[in-house]
Amino acid sequence: MADHSLRGSRPRNGEIYVHDCRKEGGTQWDLALSELPTYAALRTRLCEELGLSDDDKFVITTTNRVEISNDQTWEYVQSGDTLYVLSSVGQELVEQTREMVDFLPHYDTIVKGGMYEYYASEGHNPLPYAFAELIDNALAATVDNMGPRNIEMRLVLDEETPNKNIIIFLDNGKGMTSRQLNNWAIYRLSKFIRKDPKGVMSQIDNGNDKEQETAPAPVCAPRSLNSDISYFGVGGKQAVFFIGNCTQMISKPRGYPDVHELKISKEEFEQKEKNKESIYRTWIRNRKPGDSSHLKDEDEILKKLVNEEVERDSFTAVIITGVNLNHVTYLRTHIKEWTRQLAHIYHYYLHGPMGNVNRTGSASENLSDDGFSKINIEVQVFSRFRDQPLRIVNLKDVSDDMQTQYIRTGGSTFEFKASVEGTGIVEGVLRYHPFLYETETYPKNPAEAIVSDETEEDHEASVVTDIRPARGRRPIFECFWNGRLIPYTAIEDFEWCSTPKKSKVVPLECYNRVSGVLWTNDKFQVSTNKLTFIDLEMKLRDKNTAYTRLIVKEPKKHGKRHLDTVQEKRTDIGREFLGWLKECHEHCDKQIKFCNFKGTTTRPELPKNRQGPWSIFGEVEWDNRIFKKGVLVRLTRVVPTTYGTIERIFLHGEHSADVYATGGEVEVHVEPRTLYDDIRFFPLSKIDRSASEQTIKKFIYEEEAKLPDKLVLTWPNGDEVQNGAKLPAGSTIGDMKLEISNRKGEMISKLPGSKQKKLLVELKVIYHAEGGDQVIAQHISQHGKTWPYWFHRMENLKSIGPYSLQLQATLNESGVFAVGGHELPSRLIKFTITEAEPQRFSIGFLEGPFRIGTPFQIPLEFQDEYGHSTKPSSNLKPELSAAGLEISYSDKQVKGSSLILKDVLALGSVPSSLGKNFSLTIKVPGLPCDSNMLKVRMLPGVPSVLVVTPEEEQTIENGDAVQFQVAVEDEAGNPTTAQKMTLVCKFSGSDELSPVTVDCVSSAVVVSSPVYLTKMNGDVKLTAKIEAMGMKGIQAVVKHFRVKPSQRPAVLEVFYQDGGQNVAIKPGQDLSGVCGEFIKGLSFVVKTEAGEIMDIDDNIASKIKVNWTPKLSRESLVLGRLPDIKVSTLVTETKYCQVSINDVMPVEFGFNIKGIAGEAVQIKCILRGSNKVRLGEKLEADILVLVKDKHGNELKKFEKGVLKDLDISCEGLVVQDTVRMLGQTSGFNVHNIRFESGPLGTRELRIQWGQLVDCVRLEVVAGPPAKLSLPGWNLSEPAVVYNDTSLPAELNVQLCDKDGNPTTEENVRVSLIKDGRLKLHPATAAVKTDKKGSANFGILSLSGKPGDYEIQLKAVINREVIFCEPLIVSIQPDPAKPISVEVEYEKSAKLIVGEILTDFQVSVLAETGSAMTTAKTSSLAMKIWKVTEGTKPSPLALTFVPDKNSPVAEGKFYFRKRRAPEAAHHYFILFIYVDGPYEIHSELIEVDIQPGIPVKLSPLQPPGMPTVSNSKNAASRSLVRSMQLILKDRFDNPAGMDLSGKVFIELVDSAETSEQPKFVGNSTTLRINLSRGMALVQNLNIQESSPGKDGQIYTLRFSLEECKVSNIAPYDLQFLFYNDLRKQSEMASLSKEREQLKERLEMYRMMFETSDMLISELRVLATDVKEEEKRIKADLKRRGFQDQHLTPAGLEAIVEKKSQELRQIEKRPRRLCNLAPATADPEVLGKIGFLAEVVDTDISRVLSWHMSADMDCVVTTTTKKAKVIYEQSQGKQQVLPLDSIYRKALPDWNKPLPHAKTRPNWNPPGNPEYARNTLSFTSKDVESCRTVFGMLLGDTILLDTLEDASAYRQEIVKYTHCPTILTRAGDRIRSNGKFGGLMNKALPIDKLRGAIFGEPLPHEYGRISNEISLLESYQATLAKLKTVELDLNEQLRNANTSDMRAKQREYAEEQQRLKKIEEQLGVVSASANHVLNTSLPATLSVKKQRASPPPSGSNDAASPLSSSSSRGRGRSRGKGRRSAPVTLASESPLNKRIKLD
Repeated sequence: MADHSLRGSRPRNGEIYVHDCRKEGGTQWDLALSELPTYAALRTRLCEELGLSDDDKFVITTTNRVEISNDQTWEYVQSGDTLYVLSSVGQELVEQTREMVDFLPHYDTIVKGGMYEYYASEGHNPLPYAFAELIDNALAATVDNMGPRNIEMRLVLDEETPNKNIIIFLDNGKGMTSRQLNNWAIYRLSKFIRKDPKGVMSQIDNGNDKEQETAPAPVCAPRSLNSDISYFGVGGKQAVFFIGNCTQMISKPRGYPDVHELKISKEEFEQKEKNKESIYRTWIRNRKPGDSSHLKDEDEILKKLVNEEVERDSFTAVIITGVNLNHVTYLRTHIKEWTRQLAHIYHYYLHGPMGNVNRTGSASENLSDDGFSKINIEVQVFSRFRDQPLRIVNLKDVSDDMQTQYIRTGGSTFEFKASVEGTGIVEGVLRYHPFLYETETYPKNPAEAIVSDETEEDHEASVVTDIRPARGRRPIFECFWNGRLIPYTAIEDFEWCSTPKKSKVVPLECYNRVSGVLWTNDKFQVSTNKLTFIDLEMKLRDKNTAYTRLIVKEPKKHGKRHLDTVQEKRTDIGREFLGWLKECHEHCDKQIKFCNFKGTTTRPELPKNRQGPWSIFGEVEWDNRIFKKGVLVRLTRVVPTTYGTIERIFLHGEHSADVYATGGEVEVHVEPRTLYDDIRFFPLSKIDRSASEQTIKKFIYEEEAKLPDKLVLTWPNGDEVQNGAKLPAGSTIGDMKLEISNRKGEMISKLPGSKQKKLLVELKVIYHAEGGDQVIAQHISQHGKTWPYWFHRMENLKSIGPYSLQLQATLNESGVFAVGGHELPSRLIKFTITEAEPQRFSIGFLEGPFRIGTPFQIPLEFQDEYGHSTKPSSNLKPELSAAGLEISYSDKQVKGSSLILKDVLALGSVPSSLGKNFSLTIKVPGLPCDSNMLKVRMLPGVPSVLVVTPEEEQTIENGDAVQFQVAVEDEAGNPTTAQKMTLVCKFSGSDELSPVTVDCVSSAVVVSSPVYLTKMNGDVKLTAKIEAMGMKGIQAVVKHFRVKPSQRPAVLEVFYQDGGQNVAIKPGQDLSGVCGEFIKGLSFVVKTEAGEIMDIDDNIASKIKVNWTPKLSRESLVLGRLPDIKVSTLVTETKYCQVSINDVMPVEFGFNIKGIAGEAVQIKCILRGSNKVRLGEKLEADILVLVKDKHGNELKKFEKGVLKDLDISCEGLVVQDTVRMLGQTSGFNVHNIRFESGPLGTRELRIQWGQLVDCVRLEVVAGPPAKLSLPGWNLSEPAVVYNDTSLPAELNVQLCDKDGNPTTEENVRVSLIKDGRLKLHPATAAVKTDKKGSANFGILSLSGKPGDYEIQLKAVINREVIFCEPLIVSIQPDPAKPISVEVEYEKSAKLIVGEILTDFQVSVLAETGSAMTTAKTSSLAMKIWKVTEGTKPSPLALTFVPDKNSPVAEGKFYFRKRRAPEAAHHYFILFIYVDGPYEIHSELIEVDIQPGIPVKLSPLQPPGMPTVSNSKNAASRSLVRSMQLILKDRFDNPAGMDLSGKVFIELVDSAETSEQPKFVGNSTTLRINLSRGMALVQNLNIQESSPGKDGQIYTLRFSLEECKVSNIAPYDLQFLFYNDLRKQSEMASLSKEREQLKERLEMYRMMFETSDMLISELRVLATDVKEEEKRIKADLKRRGFQDQHLTPAGLEAIVEKKSQELRQIEKRPRRLCNLAPATADPEVLGKIGFLAEVVDTDISRVLSWHMSADMDCVVTTTTKKAKVIYEQSQGKQQVLPLDSIYRKALPDWNKPLPHAKTRPNWNPPGNPEYARNTLSFTSKDVESCRTVFGMLLGDTILLDTLEDASAYRQEIVKYTHCPTILTRAGDRIRSNGKFGGLMNKALPIDKLRGAIFGEPLPHEYGRISNEISLLESYQATLAKLKTVELDLNEQLRNANTSDMRAKQREYAEEQQRLKKIEEQLGVVSASANHVLNTSLPATLSVKKQRASPPPSGSNDAASPLSSSSSRGRGRSRGKGRRSAPVTLASESPLNKRIKLD
């Protein structure tokens, strides 16, 4: 308590927050506490702030509505508190307020922060334990509730928006004030320290603000179930942030008017840390209940929760958002698992101290006294789109949690108490789970984690050795703290109840059939998140802890017990436990089961009273082990201990089936059989069940170790042969000594055991030759008394190859190598005989020829003494010798059995090229035969030296030849040569001589070459080098010689005259002359090599030649004159002139003659570049004007002023801009040619120079682009289109010049600019122009809202932008495009299973917003499926099509009288409209189809036929252990949830006997309560020693009474009654087996029926497809296709070929209508020009001309639509509505021509016919087209010519009226007879401006299209046939597999077995008869049959949208049940192997 003496004087710092809440919009202040020392100061300050006087009434309160009215209460206001200014204390808040709170974690965060980390375990999913933390808080909050304690856990899960997932924990507890809410937020603020900082707040709260979070726990709460489990201030915060990342606490304390709201989130923490704000400070929102103004619209879940606040007095809600996605997946898919875990944790809070026992009364009756019936923990799963929960799980209804299973399977209990030092109390219960017959009843944990493969491998040894039954390695005790489970702590056992090493009282396995529970109070410490005990086990194992047994004096009444009925028994707890365990084993456990009865027999070897009968069984089930024939066993308590194999099992007495019994004997074949060939009988009890198979096999193995195991071989005298050894030929096998040893290492010579047979050893030596094995030696040895087995040595093994030495132990000489299946030991030594050392050699094959000085090799072959080739030693040194030769070798090589002498070299004289013979001797020292001789012929060696003569230097005259003699010799000086040897002689000293080559065909040749030198000033010394080409090994020879000058002509000089002087011409000089004229006065001079001028005589003159004339004057030559030379006529030609003297050394002189141009006689104009010029631009190319002489040579030099005479002229030429100038090399250049005006095309430019004239042809083209145009588009009118449709034509942009001429600029980027609201498809990018200057954007699709839009085109050329006139597009809503499906139905209608659904009216809405009248009935479907199958239609969804009589014209479809599904559930209904690319869904409709009127009372699960006896054993008298009865409608849906009443239980009198069994209490009737349509029947037993006929079947009837609904069929349960307990036990076993057999037989039958049905359907489908294939194939053959075309490959090729032909036909030029088409619209037929096509061109021309005024007219179906088009085009578009045509005036389309009536026999010329008959309509609405053209053409007739038409008219008018006549030539005679003139003459086609009827595709196109369609259909049919046949074959294979045949056999066997069992029971039920009478198909083949069609008039036929066809639906089994559709796809589950679990 605070010190009151300091009140008012203690300084206080900080601020408080004040809200004026008297009215809306009140102000808020922050007031400093230091300025307000007293309450009076506070009130004065508030009056100042509020503008009030002291007399005004108002109150000041805290947020908890505690009034601040004096200094005492003002003293306890702290810094940060929030105060209200109210009109009264109880005033309702007019608006929401916020209260600042701090929740800085307590210091215990540091002190105890590691507790969880230290004690927490792994391996569990902790999410349920996090939920438990929040449930703990709720339990603590509701402990004081006088009424129900409701705790709701709401899960709002959203698959589409995961961030909207919400988890809400809501309780109806006492709630929290704002201060308590602040305390909750403080981490580690436990319940022990949650109080006012001053500790005295409760004094001023008047008892209303309950700061103690929980009420004091009751002292004597049973099992410590005190709800005091909200403790540490940690778990809640840890839990919410483990589940999600944000929590919102909403609470309203009991008795307070305000709701307090606190929100904490991870995001807020992070943001405050980022902003460096106080992290642990936030606001509490205070508001009135139901006020959701602060919530956003999307927070609809929270708004609903807030709206519920008004109805609640107090509550607390924990809202968790941002839920971890992994948690969401776990919560959705494992709801059963985690709700089971929660039910386990709070088991005793939910069901009371005794747990979830089987009670006979109602739940409320059993729990009313305990007070735990008030606790309801409920899990509700919601969808964001539904107000009602999808699933509700009440934890009380969970019956498979572990504690429930422990309680219900326990046969007996052992209760005890442990007293720990202090006040710690531990209560405990042990439960015994007996072994019943063949199984343990210890419950298995359904949520136990599956051990991974790695864990199994790691613990494989422990799993194998762990033979403990039942509990296995699980601990005994689960531990509960204050009544709730601590999940991670379990205690293995205590010393007094642990399993001993040995037990004489009870079997050891009984200890493993015990489970236990410990309950503690809060005196034991647990971790902060209540997952682990900290000190429990340590205290319980303390030596001071005392254990006492609790004895219950009286039976527990209705599951309750009182303290005065329990007595503590202070005796040895261990002894008490052992006695209890023994009692449990004796009274509860059932042991041995004899199975698989074989028959009966007698045993004559036994005493007479025991000889028979004996029943033989195939196996025994005993202690979870099966003993049967072939099982190895150990028999103990016999002398000696025996091991053997079971042969048969005997049980004394007559039996005919499986039986439970004790005793029995077993026939055993003693093992090992090789030692003990004996069969013996033993009592079954002698079998050691603890002996493992490994132990027995080990013993047998050790016994068999006495048998012979191996042969021990030694070689006493050497010559040992080892396995794999290689021995030389002639080797010896030494003496062999052998012993026989067993596995123990003992040497034996006889068999062990009683037989004592002697052992022999057999020896064989086998040679493995290529032709087969040969036995070389064979011996048998005996064992003597003084000697072992012995074999003497063997010699002379000469044959080379593999050998085997085989030693075999045997019983006799006949070859018995095995004893009792045991092979006797043997020894096999494999060795190889190889060649011996070499003894002699031979000379191998020599490769010649052999040459002197050339190395060669000699091979020597070596053999051993037996003639085998052998490998020589590398140390051998052969010696070579030959007379007349020096011979040697440099190396040798061993290769196999050869020694090769390498590089053998011989030198000697061989004078002839034919060679010489020599004798060669080879000797190999060291061999017995050491020498050999051979003859060899040696040839001369290779060339080595050149010998050149003469030796001295030669001197020759220039022009003479030089000559050398050359000889070729080898290394030894022998003459030789080589093939293709060439000698070359190279000269040096002058570069005028060429090398000389000579072929060396012999050893001596002559080299000769003439020498000609042109440059000599005296003697010249030269060098000749002679060498062999390509032979580097032959050295070259160098020779010198001298050359003297000669006196022959050597120099020639030529001269020409210039100005009378002779001028020397240089060699190659160019002389100039006028083209075509002569050069005269040429002369020459001849000089010798010494430079002397020679006199020219006749001899020299005769040798002089010139090349420009063939004839020379010898006289002129003697005088030194040359003939005249004529100059060429072209300046480009150069004439080469040559003068030569043809002497021994020719002399030549050459020069050139070039021409120059003469006088100008013509001009030639040349255009250098393109001749195209744009209007307004200059010609890019220059014009070159060339001036030429008479020979065409260009003049290159001109005088000054020559350009004045150059004149240029042309049309449109801008002459003043032209530029004239001299050319750079010749002529004139003219440029800047520009045309300003004139037409486009070719123009001639005239150029004149003097009198000379020439012209240039130029192509004038359009000017530069100046604008854009859209050809074919009328830009003055908007283009009308529908949304998401294409423009009527391509958007093709053309560049034009300023005059509108199209230009051809290429690669100009054209861009499209559009309204931002308009979308184009495909997206438009800039397009470049092509070679024609055109940019094609293609046909664009437009989408946008209805309205007018502008499309602008622009291009950028040379940085200038040019535009096109904008295109206006008008988008209209498309009346043929569906956008939504609208459904109308009675939403309040109640839907009942199997009854008619409410009517549904469906409309498909178009873009116009109206219903589509063109919607197809076949495109609409209605689908119904269960909500649990997802939000998308399930494959199993029901599908309906609309009524056939739906008024489609109104656009409405009706679904009437559709029958609801037969299963009560929440369903989704969806309407789907699919038409081409459109698939439109309606909104998802969720309906609740409720069950019908209850008609019968049935069990939730069929219990089977009970078997009872009137014994003392209560379990044997049990009729019903636990059975839940529910009301069901006629479709077996649970119904009558709102009904209550009584279930009347009676034993129906039997007509066969008067003995009637009685219930406990000696009554034949009982009544139990039925609530909400359900009744629980528990522990229904017959009375002990009840009357009844043994073996009689009685009926237990359950009927309904006191219920509002009558005529509910009762439920009858038959049971078997026995007087004998043993027989009852047997019959109970048979009854149980019967039920199991019936279940398995039903599963078999369903599997076989399903397989048969699938095969039948596949066969029917295969037959249909084959028929279709035959039909199409026959049609194709009629069309000319052969069989080779109808293969898969052939079809592919022929389809491709036909498609190519189609494409070629489509590419052919064809007449088309070029008008702009009408906008596509269902109410628009089209323009008249597009409605028809005409084949003949002449007819098309004349008809189009005749109808030219109508061709552009748009035909509509209604006048309304015509007016719309008229208004859109502003009256410019012609329209023709069909509904305005007077149809009675239309002509008869099929009436004959006029002449057929007037002159039927007349055949008029001109081929008359009605014009309308030449039309081919393009629209599908043919009747409308006939109406239009019938009105427009009437009876217009066509003829060939005007003459034919005139003649025809003249004849017709004689009898009747003649209609208008058109001629194919283009003339017209009107109906009034007028013809002629331009008005009656058809225009040419090009003048019709595209308004002409198009030409249809040829008939060939249609034929080919039909053929392609037929071929593709055949392709698809073949593929479908292949798939169906594969599926059928696979099903047939699956149906005929060994597995399926085994199942058939099992089916037949189990049928017979069921029959026998029911005969034994005396019962044959109708279901059994059905199963037994069901014939099983032997091959699973059924007759071809089709699924039955739906009843006539039914609308339930599947539409094209249905997920499965009617053929695939399974047959219904039972009333109201429908199997899943059978899918024929390969993914069908039926295609997989069907296995029985």
